[in-house]
Amino acid sequence: MSRIVDTIRFGPQDDDGMQPEERERRTGNPDLGVVSYFHIRDYHKVERVVEELASLGVTRLRTSVSWHDFVNEGGREWYDWLLPKLTDRFDVTPCVLYTPTHLGILPKTSSPPRDPDDFAAFVDQLLTTYGGFFSHVELWNEPNNFIEWDWTVDPEWKIFADMIAGAAAAARRHEVRTVLGGMSPMDPNWLHLMFNRGAMADIDVLGIHGFPGTWEAVWDGWDAQVNRPQEVLDAHGSPAQIWITECGFSTWHHDEFRMLTELVEVVEAPVARVYWYSAEDLAPERATLDGFHADERAYHFGLFTNEGRPKLAARVWAEQGFDEVRRFAKLGQPRIELHQVRPTLITGGAGFVGTNLADRIARDKKPVVVLDNLSRPGTERNLRWLIDTHGSLIIPMIGDMRDRFAIRRALREADEVVHLAAQVAVTSSRDDPVHDFDVNLRGTFNLLEEMRRLEAAPPILFTSTNKVYGDLDDVKLTEHVARYEPEDEVIAASGIGEDHPLAFCSPYGSSKGAADQYVLDYARSFGFRSAVFRMSCVYGPHQLGTEDQGWVAHFLIHAIRGLPITVYGDGKQVRDILFVDDLVDAVRRLLSESRTLMDGRAFNIGGGPANTVSLVEVLRAIERIHGAAPEVSFAAWRPGDQRYYVSNTSRFEAATGWQATVKAEAGLTRLHRWLIEHADRPLAVVPAVTGGTDSAG
Repeated sequence: MSRIVDTIRFGPQDDDGMQPEERERRTGNPDLGVVSYFHIRDYHKVERVVEELASLGVTRLRTSVSWHDFVNEGGREWYDWLLPKLTDRFDVTPCVLYTPTHLGILPKTSSPPRDPDDFAAFVDQLLTTYGGFFSHVELWNEPNNFIEWDWTVDPEWKIFADMIAGAAAAARRHEVRTVLGGMSPMDPNWLHLMFNRGAMADIDVLGIHGFPGTWEAVWDGWDAQVNRPQEVLDAHGSPAQIWITECGFSTWHHDEFRMLTELVEVVEAPVARVYWYSAEDLAPERATLDGFHADERAYHFGLFTNEGRPKLAARVWAEQGFDEVRRFAKLGQPRIELHQVRPTLITGGAGFVGTNLADRIARDKKPVVVLDNLSRPGTERNLRWLIDTHGSLIIPMIGDMRDRFAIRRALREADEVVHLAAQVAVTSSRDDPVHDFDVNLRGTFNLLEEMRRLEAAPPILFTSTNKVYGDLDDVKLTEHVARYEPEDEVIAASGIGEDHPLAFCSPYGSSKGAADQYVLDYARSFGFRSAVFRMSCVYGPHQLGTEDQGWVAHFLIHAIRGLPITVYGDGKQVRDILFVDDLVDAVRRLLSESRTLMDGRAFNIGGGPANTVSLVEVLRAIERIHGAAPEVSFAAWRPGDQRYYVSNTSRFEAATGWQATVKAEAGLTRLHRWLIEHADRPLAVVPAVTGGTDSAG
């Protein structure tokens, strides 16, 4: 299997040309590189990774050259395309490895070759052909890892030492420096043996690997990991530098923040260069050297997913630079401030609604625990804004709803819980129903079970969705010039009530609907105080306007940027839009004044009949507010889209006295002003949106 290392760099532009006596031992802030491995003929991934690394300002790249692939059919053509492609954009260090099966003692790529000089001949051929592209060449990868080099066939390491010595001498003739493939784990005794076997005479750089928090069961820090091989180099009088040629963290357990903190840790290592593994997650249809999904951790090391979505570290890095990555790593450090008032726990608290709610609660001097995995673009900026605005009143807990232990930590001392964390898009639920199920239903179940462990569970408000009522095809509609209207006079006057039959439609509707029912049932079964808000389309400040986070803001952002908008359906579908301040008022009223209502009841919450709009009406309002008409095209309806949904909020209004106060056009004007004022924020843009997506996330 071919692999590549993608490189990111800091500090001096280049150390090429340094004499051994000029090589100072680095004490932190090394050149930083990234590892990414490409399979033969994976042209699309190469193009994507090149752009991903460019977005991070990457200038160095470590990649693999498979000896096995090169000498087999199509291999030479692949590298004739790949290596110029990469070296045109990056300073590339190729890692040369994998024995052709017909040349090995055993017919496998981890086998020693029958003749160690064959490897030297291949390195000579490679550098003769492409040597002008490289300042360094790496010889093998993880040679003390059985699946990379089968030492049982070479128990005294004679073949390996002869192979490396010959290849290093060949590289020296080409005036290309050599890197000895990274040890994993670091083994001083093995390194002593390499010196004794004569393998180190022409080695300029020693590679080491480390994966704290993922592979290493015991970890004593990068200083210790570097000091041990440095002592061996010193004992043998070697001037070789040490590079960390692979390090990384797997997000298989949904912990993108830990990846960010491990990245920050390694850039303080006392070495000259670091390569972070890797640019992208391994595609799930691929097998690792261990086997197909033999260890799930191996599939989640990327700064980006295998589809190109940036994870938290890459997002912060690309948008604000690596200094902000360093600062951001400190946000998750435990806070020692003690508050006399028990906090509100908001899951998904760095999202759109969560940010507005946390801001309002903290303004009243009540502490807020913000539990969020920060996987959604913009949440990291929202969290920093909350902390900068409210200081110690915001208690960040960076964790995932799929991690019961993260929930357990966040629940400590919670006075009340507002559960907002969710996968919020119908479209995404169809693309990945498993993820939708895990986050929305299993995540909610995890929260309820962790609350059940407590001696006295706090009250919980769960934000559900109008999608629990399905596509509402049982509501007969009349088509007008710009909107649909119900034929039923009661529905036309009041909207859809809580007594309307549930009809889960789409994986999203099913996961949210099932979670909705669990929250209500735990009140009956276990005596919880719980309530559910089945929400219509919510909009307002801090809504970043992706397809996942709200079509209203999405329309406005596209209009502001002069980008086209695609409407699915005819645009006459009707929603009752609710300004986020009104939603926050409803949440606060329920939690502070009306906890007696939290007896397992559901309430429909939206703008109500007074704030109904169709999509085309919103587009016309945007033209009036913005002063220019957005470019609009229409596409086919999507399965499950509701042509009409308006919340009947009379149950909640009668019980609490709450009413929506911000009228639709006034709210649109306020959101437009906020977006203009915050135009420096990187706002996510996607090419299409439908009025049928959930907007409350």
